[in-house]
Parts: sequence; C-alpha cells; structure tokens
Amino acid sequence: MHDAITPFSIHIDDSVIADLHRRLQNTRWPEKETVDDWSQGVPLAYVQDVCRYWREGYDWRASEQRLNRFSQFTTRFDDLDIHFIHQRSPHPQAMPLLITHGWPGSIVEFHKVIGPLVDPVAHGGTAADAFHVICPTLPGYGFSGKPAHTGWGITKIAQVWNRLMLRLGYSRYFAQGGDWGAAVTASIGQQNLGNCLAIHINMPIVEPDPATMNDLSPLEQGALAAMQYYVEQDSGYSKQQSTRPQTLGYGLVDSPSGQAAWILEKFQAWTDCDGHPENVLTRDEMLDNIMLYWCTASAASSARLYWESFNSLSRFDIALPTGVSIYPKEIFRASRRWAERHYTNLIDWNELDKGGHFAALERPQVFVDEVRACFRSQR
Repeated sequence: MHDAITPFSIHIDDSVIADLHRRLQNTRWPEKETVDDWSQGVPLAYVQDVCRYWREGYDWRASEQRLNRFSQFTTRFDDLDIHFIHQRSPHPQAMPLLITHGWPGSIVEFHKVIGPLVDPVAHGGTAADAFHVICPTLPGYGFSGKPAHTGWGITKIAQVWNRLMLRLGYSRYFAQGGDWGAAVTASIGQQNLGNCLAIHINMPIVEPDPATMNDLSPLEQGALAAMQYYVEQDSGYSKQQSTRPQTLGYGLVDSPSGQAAWILEKFQAWTDCDGHPENVLTRDEMLDNIMLYWCTASAASSARLYWESFNSLSRFDIALPTGVSIYPKEIFRASRRWAERHYTNLIDWNELDKGGHFAALERPQVFVDEVRACFRSQR
C-alpha cells in the first residue's frame, strides 16, 4: 500500500561497525594546525582523541538501544521512504507536535526533550501541556531515503510533512524547528494548508530592517556582527554543500575522521560552549549524531538540501500564529521588530540568556519550556 506505515528499529550491522573501526585505525592524518585555537578548523589532537574513543570506548549498541526506546516508523511519499519517530502521549488531551531537525543534526537532537514533551506529568509538568511528538528525518539524512532526482527542497518537504501528519490521523497540529527545520516549519506556515495551527522556530531567517540601521539595539548589533562573521569566517561549509555536494561526499563518506571533523567543527562553533563543545554536549551525544551520518553514508545526500534550497530561501510573509525563541549563540538572530515584518502574527517571543544552535540538545528544559509556552494559548 502506498500509505503503509511500517514499524522501524535502528540496527546497524556488525560489519559496518567493524569497517568503521578498521578505517579509524588506518586513518591518514594531516599535520597539526599552525595556531593554538580552532581558527583553522578542529585541532588535530582533539579529532585524534575523539576518534580513538570512537574506536576503543564508544558503545554504539548502548546508543542504539537508547534511541530505540522511541517508537519509530517508515512510510513512503513519492517513491521515497521517510523515517520518523512517533511517540504518543498517555494524556488524552495531547496535541500533535511535528519537530524537524537540520544540518548537521538528526533525531538525536531531540532525545532529551521527547519524554518531557510527551509526558509532562512524569517530568514535573502538567498534563495540559502534553504533546504527541512526531520527529521525521529529513530526506537524504539518517534512515530516510536518499532522493534520486532533484526537487526535494524545503517547499516540497513542508508539503510532505503535512501529508505525513494527515496520514498519521492528525488533521490539526503544531510544528517546530531549527536550522533547516526552521526553514521547513516556516514553509509549512507560509503554505498554511489548513492543518497546522501554529509554529515555533528558534532560527528565524529574516533580513535586517534598513529603517533600523541608525537606531540598532544591542541585540541587533550583535546579530549583524554574527552575520558578518558567518559570511567571512564560518560559511565555507555551506558554499561547498550548496554548490558541489557530490564532490564533498567522496571524502566524507570514505573517511570517518573526516565526517567526524566536519560535524564536530559545528558543534564547537554553534553551541554556547565557552570554546569547547564538551562543555555542553557529551562526547557520546556528538558521536551518536555523527553515527547517523556515517552509518548511512549520507554526507553527500544530506548536503544536497543546501544545493536544493540554500540560494532560494523565500523571504515570505507568514500570517500563521508564530512563536520565536532567540538563543544568544544562534548563527542567525533577529530582533522582534525585524521579525514582525515577515511573521505578522507573533504570539510568543523570548530572548534567552544562554544557548545556541542545537537548543534541544544544549538546554533541553529551556527548549521544552519555550515550546510549551508558545503553544499553550493555541490548544
């Protein structure tokens, strides 16, 4: 059946793990960087240390079991299998919540927030805030299928996500996302097909308002500085992934140390970590996320989302009720007055004092509180 929903459990074959260990053992390393910081990329000593742990100490089977505590499924849309978590709440008044990850993220980002969102009573909250949580894996990522043809940009993904929610029996739902997930969620809001009631994002993509340039707030000054830094120092990955993702894939799909470094760099650059990612994330969490790229050989297929969408992000207006959380170390930040030019029905706005790009992974309780607060009035 075209609309069949098939139970799914993560299980990586032993041969894949053995091959990973051989490749890690035989890594051909570059020379050490010529600086004493991360300005040339991830320091050699740190990548070697992580890869040594990956080979000798990291327990994928334990992580696999941890991820498999969530109910997972696959279903097919337009000849492409989509993998997703569907964790239902025990509370009858729960509302469906669609959460979308980005790059270089995965469903691993949400492993600390799904439980509190689904069963708030068990985590010190109230049943009135309960959600049925649906976390799909983006096409070309993780355990979703890899598109064999062009066309799988954020607009189509947003349409397919709406079809997924309807297929699951949810004619009314909320949507949340960061990074590419924010772009997909914004597209769901812009399309406004009548099923999504409200959205929440933690990375609004809006241009600075030219009318504010002579009267910038501290937040706006910081946002402009961060934007300039991104363009000049931090966006090389996106230029490569949005122009030549296939070329990049040959190196990353073949080299676990290369794949690890490509993602570790962003965990350091985009978290509120005081210079080192392990100040806010565990090494296992980062490797769990990297494993979803390595084991599925999805470096090129995930990067193609940039090729499909990076240079055609619509600056559309959205009238659907919208909540926004601004974390201080997010890549792109915006002030409320900048955002209101495009999000014309802001129902919730909060500027946090700590946190970065991987909000659900870095500050899970804050993330949960932000999502609950946004949607509370829309139930």
